[in-house]
Amino acid sequence: MSTIDAGRDADGAVIEAVGLTRRFGSLCAVDQVDLRVPRAAIFGFLGPNGSGKSTVIRMLCGVLRPSGGRGSVLGLDIAREAEAIKRRIGYMSQKFSLYGDLTVDENLDFYASVYGLRGVRRSDRMAAVRALVGLGDRRRQFAATLSGGWKQRLALACALVHEPQVLFLDEPTAGIDPVARRELWDLLYDLSGRGVTLFVTTHYMDEAERCTHVAYIQSGRLIVSGRPDELKTLSAVTPPGTRRVELVGPSPAQLLAALRGRPGVRDATLFGESLHLLLDSHLTDDALLAFLRGNTTAPADALSLRAIHPSLEDVFVTLSRAAGQRSVA
Repeated sequence: MSTIDAGRDADGAVIEAVGLTRRFGSLCAVDQVDLRVPRAAIFGFLGPNGSGKSTVIRMLCGVLRPSGGRGSVLGLDIAREAEAIKRRIGYMSQKFSLYGDLTVDENLDFYASVYGLRGVRRSDRMAAVRALVGLGDRRRQFAATLSGGWKQRLALACALVHEPQVLFLDEPTAGIDPVARRELWDLLYDLSGRGVTLFVTTHYMDEAERCTHVAYIQSGRLIVSGRPDELKTLSAVTPPGTRRVELVGPSPAQLLAALRGRPGVRDATLFGESLHLLLDSHLTDDALLAFLRGNTTAPADALSLRAIHPSLEDVFVTLSRAAGQRSVA
């Protein structure tokens, strides 16, 4: 069960899980997860490696039977109607899993046949997904010779050829360059605009910020779920009596070392070339700067502070640490 559940949508859920659990022997890989994904959402599902993300997807896709709890996709029960679910969803894995010795068109033709498309319907859908992902001039190129970004486009096209209403993408941008990542996300926005519901796992915080809804799972337990803007305002993220600031200055690693353990500094995290700090409200900017000038080599005029709102990374780090402390206690 989620520790915090924010941002529930008033519309009917396309994907829903209640107490979803999966055990492998004595290991509980997914522990009572609750999820609710509205239609046409881009739902970002985040968590460290081994946290249970892929196991949740496999259960929702009808590939893995739950050990406990229940779930539905498009109103179909994931345990009793798994085959019906598979016909109405698309799935794109984190590793390129198409046939490298087949051309782009041959891969598309194979997947269209798997989903039972025939005749004019088949050729029309192949043409439509080629146009959508921009593969028109690569129809006869062998899949093995495509770059990482173009392989992901082909994988997306194959996952969409049967017009699924829900698309599961397991780390779709892993291992591709930043330009290809942005282009793939442009395609995902296009699909969402057409009414397709997207369930995306990712490790990238900038991708999480692009999602309409996000959830974070850790050690099989759901820590938080909701809309990004709502999660950033949770009192557990910036507790009463605290404030968040950004510290900019030379040698941020040295600044971080000096601040850790300093009374009034509840959290300090490197964030690019700056630091994000969670401070007790009674610790003033002047007092903090005076401390840093006396305990680091930073010149007095090289340090600056400004108030900030928490990022999604701040949300996930704060809540996952709190959950870890509760489990230890």
